[in-house]
Amino acid sequence: MYVALASTGMAFEVDRQDIRTTRTVACDPATLQAGHVRLRVERFAFTSNNVSYAISGDLLDYWGFFPTDHPWGRIPAIGIGVVTESAHTEIPVGRRYFGFYPMADEHIVQAELTNRGGFRDAGAHRSKHATLYTDFVDIELNPSFDLERTDEYLLLWGMFMTSFLVDDQLGDRGFEGATNTLVTSASSKTSISLASCLAARADVHTIGLTSERNRAFVMSLGLYDEVATYDEVTRLDPVTATGVVDMAGNAQLRAEIHHHFGDALTFSISVGATHWDQGEAVRAPLPGAKAEFFFAPGQRAKREQDWGPAELNSRIDRAYRSLVEHSRSWLNVEYRYGSTGIEATYTELLNGTADPSAGFICIPSAEASSG
Repeated sequence: MYVALASTGMAFEVDRQDIRTTRTVACDPATLQAGHVRLRVERFAFTSNNVSYAISGDLLDYWGFFPTDHPWGRIPAIGIGVVTESAHTEIPVGRRYFGFYPMADEHIVQAELTNRGGFRDAGAHRSKHATLYTDFVDIELNPSFDLERTDEYLLLWGMFMTSFLVDDQLGDRGFEGATNTLVTSASSKTSISLASCLAARADVHTIGLTSERNRAFVMSLGLYDEVATYDEVTRLDPVTATGVVDMAGNAQLRAEIHHHFGDALTFSISVGATHWDQGEAVRAPLPGAKAEFFFAPGQRAKREQDWGPAELNSRIDRAYRSLVEHSRSWLNVEYRYGSTGIEATYTELLNGTADPSAGFICIPSAEASSG
């Protein structure tokens, strides 16, 4: 790890060719151009989802969010920033915005106002990214934002959005006739969010797959109809029509599931990569349903057209509030400060050693820990 800190600012970066290698670099303050705003990154959530961003950074252009010197990349993170300087006539200093930020202590955005209570990053490098990733929303104008539970919102909202849309797409497809739905990496917050949505469906039997280490935690959630460990996959009923939502990204596990269920596997959707170090592709064709990668912005755009934005947001809000209420029983917020805290959190998540009940909130300014 290379560290070069300065009082001018800092950013956490990952080597795109070897994601175990990281560095923290000094950032010199830049002069704002007309229409730009400078935001101090107040805090951001750091979860296994961010590790997935690093893994698929080139495939899905997550590295393109916040370009930096090759071969380094800056991982996007859901957070809150405060406008500290504005060269935009309609964006005042002091407003707080929810959105995707780099893991840094400040971020400069070429701002373009939206009709959603905020602005979007209109930089040329963001032109091909969905609004889901480019929008910055004023938290005081966002009806779904709970100011009293800000950290929970940062930790759960982004993953819940993905999981809501996975559940919605599966429902739209009638679960391809499946009676059982397997969810890998059942202890991850994305999987828990999906389980919360699936639990509202009376006709879906959900099986959470997890490690022996996390079995008790997953069972305690009460969201899965059944919990099994990874080495128990071959003991599951191989005849009943079954689908899998793969959050783990473990190619060997996915192959084992396909071979065990064979033609009874009616869908196989890949969402995350919590088991990133076991994700080498299995080249031979797999039996059962063809594996597919889930793209959340595409399903959201479909539902906005089907239902209209207002109805979609209303459905999302109701389901999200149910998850947040449930999280009171299991989610423990932990704070990490400065570059040291960011690095330590990344290492825990990368190695899979983090407590599944922990929700990490990183505060880039180390001085905040004494405030």
